[in-house]
Amino acid sequence: MTIPSEAAIPDTALAKAITEFVRDTETNLLFNHSSRVYQFGVLAGLHRGLTFDRELLYAGAMFHDVGLMPNHSSATERFEVDGANAARDFLKSHGVPEADVYTVWTAIALHTTPGIPVYMHPVVALVTAGVEMDVLGLTYGEYSDAEREAVVSAYPRTPGFKEEIIQAFYDGIKHKPVTTFGNVKADVIADKEPDFRRGNFCSVIRASRWPGGTHAPGCGCGNHD
Repeated sequence: MTIPSEAAIPDTALAKAITEFVRDTETNLLFNHSSRVYQFGVLAGLHRGLTFDRELLYAGAMFHDVGLMPNHSSATERFEVDGANAARDFLKSHGVPEADVYTVWTAIALHTTPGIPVYMHPVVALVTAGVEMDVLGLTYGEYSDAEREAVVSAYPRTPGFKEEIIQAFYDGIKHKPVTTFGNVKADVIADKEPDFRRGNFCSVIRASRWPGGTHAPGCGCGNHD
């Protein structure tokens, strides 16, 4: 079983440099995951009839989890932003035009923000499509058995991948749980730390320095005695 030629990794100097960088930076788990994200993203693009730049999609897919790695993890930024910044610096150093760099940056920064990327630039949409397929299986039925088997054959998915990727997420963000506010990754911290208290949007509003703050009984906030 082989990956369709249309979904092959671009045979370019930039793509080869990306592969080398990410292979040297990430664990095997994340490297294979990111490679599958690219393959599933390309296939999603073909299924949807989209026109897209495979090099830029490859950059977005391969860098999307780089922010989980200690050498690219900041103390205060979301891991998605750390990965986007790493991709930006890498692409700029390879002479990629600013507009294309921004597209890749956006694709990585938004890949855990459901419901928005699908309406954006194809590269942004397809990085998220690849992630949603490989991690969440949301579009599992939209791929043929042959397509799924070809991708997993090329970039193995271990039997324990589900728990391993959750652990990888946790290891990459546990030192900065505040960055998961309003983000699906808060679920990861809560899964690993039962005493974790999530940030609350309504609490932020009520605790702001703006005057006021009263709310009516029966408003549904759940904070009345």
